[in-house]
Amino acid sequence: MGQKFVQVDAFTPVPFLGNPAAVYVLDASRSADWMQAVAREMNLAETAFLTRQEDGFNLRWFTPAVEVDLCGHATLASAHVLWASGQLQANEQARFHTRSGLLTAVRKGDWIEMDFPATPPAAVSMPVGLLQGLGVEAADVIYVGKDQFDYLVEVASEEIVRGIQPDFEQLLAIDARGIIVTSRALIADEVQSSSYDFVSRFFGPRVGVNEDPVTGSAHCALAPYWCSKLERDSLVGYQASLRGGIVRVHRNGERVQLGGQAVTVLHGELVEG
Repeated sequence: MGQKFVQVDAFTPVPFLGNPAAVYVLDASRSADWMQAVAREMNLAETAFLTRQEDGFNLRWFTPAVEVDLCGHATLASAHVLWASGQLQANEQARFHTRSGLLTAVRKGDWIEMDFPATPPAAVSMPVGLLQGLGVEAADVIYVGKDQFDYLVEVASEEIVRGIQPDFEQLLAIDARGIIVTSRALIADEVQSSSYDFVSRFFGPRVGVNEDPVTGSAHCALAPYWCSKLERDSLVGYQASLRGGIVRVHRNGERVQLGGQAVTVLHGELVEG
């Protein structure tokens, strides 16, 4: 028998949108080299590996290139798989022990709400090459900040966010996991014209993901940033990638709640030689 896996589209209720992740629930721990090789074979933004322990599950996340410290969409996918497969009851909390500490998730109707650490950005100077890598005019940049993982760049409009065509070779030189570009949602005649409050995109060529479709961990920075700026504790974000996805965020002190939906798209089995 090979190792079974499930592929889930996260931050969407609709197949083939959102962010795909593969989830492996392992009977026993495996080496990091094996997990990295599997993630490279899956060739998705993230592959999640879970092993049961006394108080929940150990959870590790791998891109095709590296292991990462925090990943939202693969955590959402993992919780979805545990409930869908009956390994957790519908009213049971999902508990994940990770490189970023204990992360939890609960079901709320058709949504899954995850409790993550907030990573508010601090204002910094624009690093050399970032503007050129994004192809953005300096006059259109409102803010540049950095948290422990990523740069966050606010630009003047949703149109600019959606229109960015990065030079990924230049972005490889930026010393960060990735670059978040964000703006207020489209405003027409001083009235918000969409069902979300802010938009974003995420570029991570240094971790082997040129553009991530929907990045839960980036919203650990986006949530405190936009909640402070808009003076609200609960917002809705839209990640404007080709696949797109919606993330509900709620600021709660040093934590953020990230809400999303998920749908299973594939069951498979890894046949090992």
